[in-house]
Amino acid sequence: MSDAAALPGQPRGLAVSGPATARAVNVLAPNPSAMTLDGTNTWLLSEPGSDLAVVVDPGPLDEGHLRRVVATAEEAGKRIALTLLTHGHPDHAEGAGRFAELTGTAVRALDPALRLGDEGLGEGDVVAVGGLELRVVATPGHTSDSLSFHLPADRAVLTGDTVLGRGTTIVAHPDGRLGAYLDSLRRLRSLTVDDGVHTVLPGHGPVLEDARGALEFYLAHRAARLAQVEAAAADGHLTAPEVVAHVYADVDRSLWPAAELSVRAQLEYLRERGLPPA
Repeated sequence: MSDAAALPGQPRGLAVSGPATARAVNVLAPNPSAMTLDGTNTWLLSEPGSDLAVVVDPGPLDEGHLRRVVATAEEAGKRIALTLLTHGHPDHAEGAGRFAELTGTAVRALDPALRLGDEGLGEGDVVAVGGLELRVVATPGHTSDSLSFHLPADRAVLTGDTVLGRGTTIVAHPDGRLGAYLDSLRRLRSLTVDDGVHTVLPGHGPVLEDARGALEFYLAHRAARLAQVEAAAADGHLTAPEVVAHVYADVDRSLWPAAELSVRAQLEYLRERGLPPA
């Protein structure tokens, strides 16, 4: 049995439905897999004492899950007033249209194609509902439209797929780019230093109690992987499948297609800097 306090970010056991902070409740979607871990975390956010709530990432198009999110809010005496998306991957956003029908809410996202309503989301925006305040942080890299949401009152940040509660995420090439992703990790780390953020509310996996530790781990992991990919390229492994077979030999083969996306992003990053051999 592992000691969670010794793991990167100090994960809080498994991802489960229920309260995570004073203002955040998780409703775990029933879509577990190697890629989604325990399932998608749908976050229900509300200021204590308010009758209004915000939902971040309704999740997949699963009627039972979407209705459970609504029921969770209603049981707490709250009405869902707004829906936000961290990014457009189906396990986070596919259910947003149906959820908007169930709740009568607008859907705000960075990508105009995902929005329902006139307002989008972008870096520096502040979302205020019923006394709750969320600050929008652009964190591209996993995807070009990835956003995180800083919840100052709980010293927490909702990271979507940019930081997971267990393991590491992919850079979804070609939409995702490694340079942008590294910048986003540094931006999130700055929240832990400058704004006192200590809790990560991820899109998958358990809550992390040590946000700074998680970000330091992610940055170190990316640096190590990049060095491995660069060494593999120098040894003549120049295609993404070749690099994956060489660098990810100890990883479950079912995850190789996802790893290949990150490797493509890493090879592109190295080529842009003229590092691998021609």
